[in-house]
Amino acid sequence: MERVQALTPIRVSSAEALRWDDQADLVVVGFGGAGACAAIEASSHGLRVLALDRFAGGGATALSGGVVYAGGGTPYQQKAGYQDSSAAMFDYLRQEVGEAVSPATLQDFCERSCAQLAWLERQGVAFEASVPPQKTSYPSDQFYLYYSGNETVPAYAAHAVPAPRGHRVKGPGMSGASLFAPLKASALRQGVRLHSQCEVRRLVLDSNDRVLGVEAWQLPPDSPAARRHARLARWASNIHMYAPALADHLRSRLRKIEQRNAKRTLIRAEKGVLLSSGGFILNRALVRQYAPQYLAGLPLGTTGCDGSGIALGQSVGGSVTRMDKVSAWRFINPPLAWARGIIVNAQGRRYCNEEVYGATLGHAMVEENHGRAILILNRALVNESLRQVGPGKVWQFQRLPVLLNLLFNARRSNSLEHLAQRCGLPESALRHSVETYNRAARGEITDPLGKSPGMRASLEHGPWYACDLSYDSKLFPCPAITLGGLRVDERSGQVLDAYGEPIAGLYSAGRNAVGVASNLYISGLSLADCIYSGRRAAAHVAGHGAANTTPSGEHPCNA
Repeated sequence: MERVQALTPIRVSSAEALRWDDQADLVVVGFGGAGACAAIEASSHGLRVLALDRFAGGGATALSGGVVYAGGGTPYQQKAGYQDSSAAMFDYLRQEVGEAVSPATLQDFCERSCAQLAWLERQGVAFEASVPPQKTSYPSDQFYLYYSGNETVPAYAAHAVPAPRGHRVKGPGMSGASLFAPLKASALRQGVRLHSQCEVRRLVLDSNDRVLGVEAWQLPPDSPAARRHARLARWASNIHMYAPALADHLRSRLRKIEQRNAKRTLIRAEKGVLLSSGGFILNRALVRQYAPQYLAGLPLGTTGCDGSGIALGQSVGGSVTRMDKVSAWRFINPPLAWARGIIVNAQGRRYCNEEVYGATLGHAMVEENHGRAILILNRALVNESLRQVGPGKVWQFQRLPVLLNLLFNARRSNSLEHLAQRCGLPESALRHSVETYNRAARGEITDPLGKSPGMRASLEHGPWYACDLSYDSKLFPCPAITLGGLRVDERSGQVLDAYGEPIAGLYSAGRNAVGVASNLYISGLSLADCIYSGRRAAAHVAGHGAANTTPSGEHPCNA
């Protein structure tokens, strides 16, 4: 997709200088997870809310796995028999979050976690306490509470007592739709107005640089153009993971429909505009500018993840940060047997504990090893992996890459030296990596990379197999999402300018902005941050400071 360019904002002396077509207290630009939560929160404070979405709403949230990262002693953790505290959650997350947000903000995020889950339940979102029997990247429809990050990995568990905090929304298949549907319904029930197929192209400023409203372009509802636009948008989303080039072609047709048929409308935002239209992974020019090493991956997002909301913020002086932070997802579990093998780089050396969360492995692969990842297994692990991805045991999207790579992307040899030659690896380095790992598997030494004893498997006996799972793999595309965006005040969600001063009337939330999930990704953290940051901004617009998420009688997190 071409780079999104925000037009120069409309500048007027005052709000009275324009003839507005519509107005609201809060105008939400992008009605996905963050936008919907902001709309609900603002409406609960009595604000008139108008949400605008270039498509039908939902964004990446509706297409996601629907996992909300929550802890501190949620009802589902307790029902499953796990003890947790907001302090333990904080101690774990500070290892993942780094300096993306301040310790005070992270602590607040953790302390509000249980009540945030209860807030979602009040909107109609359902959760469950069933836990899968072993670690997985995404549980089957039988299970809804799991270890969704690195909680049990020894290097992390040494600093924080582990607990499963991945709360997958109850619903069939990928649960993102089951999360967004009740949020949308709740927003509409509370009087939030939604204009779909409505794109914001410019912001409106007064002489004091306060954001007054937006210039939006909407397709005429129920028109032939709108129906054609909706159909192409659905097709582009459905085929993106399998035929991204064709999806991009459809997106170019979407843009032409918008340019030819959309009608201009000026909308006044009495109290504020919230930008919540996602990240920029589909904007290849921006990825090339900030994180070119991630261009070879599979962009994971929706058509709206093009950086347009970020560009709108920049057009009025908003500053960006952490734009180089991209998360690459190299999941090798399931099957669990793959995680019991070893990953080596182009020099034949192990570089990461293979049991870590897939985005942690992906980070080490791209940032530290030039995108190279070669999985070494033996026949016993290959056979075990085939059993583990048998019919009915894992999702189809988890099974197919395993089968395809074992069938068409696995080099086999009866000797490690010959296998190294076939893969272009230094023979001595590969043998040393395997032999050292074997000693750790036998318990003779501690694994140099800290792998749990139960996750080690001796590779003494061949034949041996090597699967190239590098970042640019064609048979095992590596999904990637962006984590950076607009800088915001962590107490209010207001967009900050280059001097760190808030831009009056402008807010941002979700992956449109920097937040808790803007360093290293783990499953559920981005959605949890969308909810947290969306509600925070809406509460500030309403003049109530941070959202009060612990009404009397609810289950607050344990101290």
